[in-house]
Amino acid sequence: MRKIAGFLWLFAACSQAVWSQSSVPARIIVTTGHYYAQEGPVLTKDDLSVTQESRPVTLTDVIPLRGDRAGLELFILVDNCSSCEVGQKYEELRKFITSQPPTTSVGVAYIQDGKLQIAEHPTLDRERVIKALSPPGGSQLSSPYNALTDLVKGWKQSSSRRAVLMITAGLDPAATGPQWSRSESAEAAIEAAQRAEVTVYVIYHPAADYATADYTRMYVGQLQMSHVALEAGGEAYFLGFGPAPSIAPFLADINQHLANQYLLEFLANPGRSPGELQDVEVKSKIPGLYLMVPYKTVIAGNGGKNQTKAASPRP
Repeated sequence: MRKIAGFLWLFAACSQAVWSQSSVPARIIVTTGHYYAQEGPVLTKDDLSVTQESRPVTLTDVIPLRGDRAGLELFILVDNCSSCEVGQKYEELRKFITSQPPTTSVGVAYIQDGKLQIAEHPTLDRERVIKALSPPGGSQLSSPYNALTDLVKGWKQSSSRRAVLMITAGLDPAATGPQWSRSESAEAAIEAAQRAEVTVYVIYHPAADYATADYTRMYVGQLQMSHVALEAGGEAYFLGFGPAPSIAPFLADINQHLANQYLLEFLANPGRSPGELQDVEVKSKIPGLYLMVPYKTVIAGNGGKNQTKAASPRP
């Protein structure tokens, strides 16, 4: 029995040594969520633990994305299907844009009949962004996630981190499976966002005819948009199936999240192929602190490098 125990101990030690010797640098952007205290803490390596495919890995650095590393490109992506009772919500969206810090560039894009239409690329000129913003006028019901994928894949990388604020009803009419639970376009959008390190936030807003629509499908749409946002490290917002009386509280929450992001660098086990997406879990050691983390990140293969660029490079 002692020989077996000794062998198992030796096998585990050797496995850990191989894991450490063949490790490659990897990274992931983490957002601190709700913390029930007056002010959230500034995170350090001692506050976090990271696992890859359920195995512990070495966290090498935690970089707050603020100050000289606060650069952000934010795209507002509006689904023209979401045309119900727009009212004051676009005034709230305009205030949200003008309230962004000077380190944030804002762009505007629309989804028309499922196709991406870019009205303004990310810019620091708030007036240009406001001029590009217009209420949705209605369009054919189509999956909003194809346009999200096109936006992310066509987005030129820079030294700034990136995020999307999407306003949509969330439903992919081409979804299949029990209660339309499988959406290929949503899965493609998740993969694109994870590969590009783009955080996705989604605010639910229905079409004008929502009151006569199938509530089951509306519920599925909310599930799909939540799935995309959570897997991409963001959050989804909705109150029932109708339009929210105000989106200002949602926008304030998103502002808070964007002001509390960190770039985590760690040593990972090489992927089986270059640029493979693998499960990574980040946990907080601080009681009551909620973390928002993409479910997967890019891991380099043997002898390879990650294909993503620095979200906010070190000087």
